[in-house]
Amino acid sequence: MEATGTDEVEKIKSKFMSAWHNMKYSWVLKTKTYFSRNSPVFLLGKCYHFKSEDSGELSTDGSNFDKISAEISGNVEEFRKDFISRIWLTYREEFPQIQGSALTTDCGWGCTLRTGQMLLAQGLMLHFLGRAWVWPEALAMDSCDSESWPSSTVRKLTASLEASLTADRDPRLLARPPARRDCDGTERRNELYHRKIISWFGDSPLAAFGLHQLIEHGKKSGKMAGDWYGPAVVAHILRKAVEEARDPELQGVTVYVAQDCTVYSSDVIDRQCSLVDSGRAGTKAVIILVPVRLGGERTNTDYLEFVKGILSLEYCVGIIGGRPKQSYYFAGFQDDSLIYMDPHYCQSFVDVSIKDFPLESFHCPSPKKMSFKKMDPSCTIGFYCRTVQDFEKASEEITKMLKSSSKEKYPLFTFVKGHSRDYDFASSPLHEENDLFSEDEKKRLKRFSTEEFVLL
Repeated sequence: MEATGTDEVEKIKSKFMSAWHNMKYSWVLKTKTYFSRNSPVFLLGKCYHFKSEDSGELSTDGSNFDKISAEISGNVEEFRKDFISRIWLTYREEFPQIQGSALTTDCGWGCTLRTGQMLLAQGLMLHFLGRAWVWPEALAMDSCDSESWPSSTVRKLTASLEASLTADRDPRLLARPPARRDCDGTERRNELYHRKIISWFGDSPLAAFGLHQLIEHGKKSGKMAGDWYGPAVVAHILRKAVEEARDPELQGVTVYVAQDCTVYSSDVIDRQCSLVDSGRAGTKAVIILVPVRLGGERTNTDYLEFVKGILSLEYCVGIIGGRPKQSYYFAGFQDDSLIYMDPHYCQSFVDVSIKDFPLESFHCPSPKKMSFKKMDPSCTIGFYCRTVQDFEKASEEITKMLKSSSKEKYPLFTFVKGHSRDYDFASSPLHEENDLFSEDEKKRLKRFSTEEFVLL
């Protein structure tokens, strides 16, 4: 009886937290985002130009939209399509209860897990769809921040914030079938993968990279549902989740997490060259995750150019970062401001196991910007390499960038030839039967979770 009472209290608390976060963050969604017309915008390795003869910012009141040329408007539209096509994973409520707790929402504590999911989702999109892919329905979405887009000459956005949020939550609105379009075989294939990737992140116990599975992996490092997860811990959890995934489609992907800010090239290549299927050798694509710290108490602005350089690379899959105790998924930048997706809006559970489940709530209608100075120094950087040759090329390019951007004696992280065991580090086994984390990994995770770093 006492346990039942505790569960009821937890459920009431969860509902209150959902309501509070929606009230707290809905004004953030409504806040106008300004983009300069004279500076390029970078999004995960792609560059967009909004430049015109007139200087200044793109107004959000529509007063100077008529001055934007067709070429610039087209570039804005391409940027919008590209941004909206990225997978957006946010707080959810009313999903199946998390094992070992009474929680049916991750409001207030799951933001870093969500940003980690977004980074992994971008890696999988590169793997299955390629960087050039955009969601055909992207521009059909109503923007909850329509006033921030310099695109009245491209598309008239009429829906208000309230209307778009109502559409997210009202199943009757979401259930409306999309307008029929003539699709060729490639587009049908891409849409199948689009849905499949999202389904891997569904909020159900069986979803390979869903919240329930990530929490189970996190338990091995002492984390529980309701705890706050740091970017480094999430990196290791994502690696374990990919290793344990059983979907045949995922056997061609692996994840490597840098050890103490060092990427050991032979360890990465060993992962890429491991067996794809039983009895058949092949090369795996690799998602490389590098937990780093960009300063002491605050982010060191000397690292700004490096972060911008990283987000300019076509094989970058983003950064798990944010403000202190508030995680964002960083995907681009303009000038000294980072472009991000915010997981802090609580949406209703979507059952991704049903056919033609609604996709709208998995795509963010508008970007947000934040000054680099406000960024929390603790973050995890991600890269995707399809082949061993791609990894070798990426390591050379990033090493040059690290050297050119580092004003200090020591770079932010390094690529080293050989295996970690060659440098007296315990090599992490690919599979462990009894314990998903080795003792060495547990110590490293504990250090990261308490955010104790030695700054050289």
